[in-house]
Amino acid sequence: MSSTQEAIVTGVSSGIGASIARTLSGRGWHVTGLSRTRPAQGFEDGGPNRWIGVDLADTRAVSDLIDDLPDPHSIVHAAGVQRSGRLGDLDPAHSEQMWRVHVAAAEVLVDGLAARLHDGGRVVLIGSRTMTGVAGKSQYVATKSALVGMARSWAMELVSRGITVNVVAPGPTDTPMLRDPGRVATPPITPPLGHLIDPDEIAETVAFLLSPHGRSITGQTIVQCGGTSL
Repeated sequence: MSSTQEAIVTGVSSGIGASIARTLSGRGWHVTGLSRTRPAQGFEDGGPNRWIGVDLADTRAVSDLIDDLPDPHSIVHAAGVQRSGRLGDLDPAHSEQMWRVHVAAAEVLVDGLAARLHDGGRVVLIGSRTMTGVAGKSQYVATKSALVGMARSWAMELVSRGITVNVVAPGPTDTPMLRDPGRVATPPITPPLGHLIDPDEIAETVAFLLSPHGRSITGQTIVQCGGTSL
């Protein structure tokens, strides 16, 4: 990829977002990373990439930085948070937080940049294999499943410009989120293939979708779950 390719990636401080930023940067993309916490590497002062600190749960803050972002060739929304709870013990604040991070942040970001997104560009939203339903994760599932309908709708609106919009839906991935105390009620289960998914595997799928070879895939959800959905 040419160094002139501009990617905006959210959630770059760790996990899947960090892997995506690292993978794209290694292939010549210029990455603008958005996250609440500064990444440990890849966004050093004077380097090829740029980091902007923002709480993605704050839609006003996301909206305010739109004008400061480059005209992108791709937008990858990987920021995420997970809270678990069963019926009778659901916390509405958790639902609101996840909705803001997973859905509202993507909505504000892509809406604000749609007119400036290069023709032939790419949008990828990181969903979850749980989108079809998992006991104890109804609030998380609701936000991740919403991404599917939103992505397909955007794909329809942007198809005339050659812009693709897809969801990559991982299964249990070896990231700090997997060990977040907020999801203690639903501990991870190793997929049937016998291993947790490596974040770099997800990053490679995203990189493919952003490449010229991904130009004919749009409005789709790619499940990458190690056999969990079998």
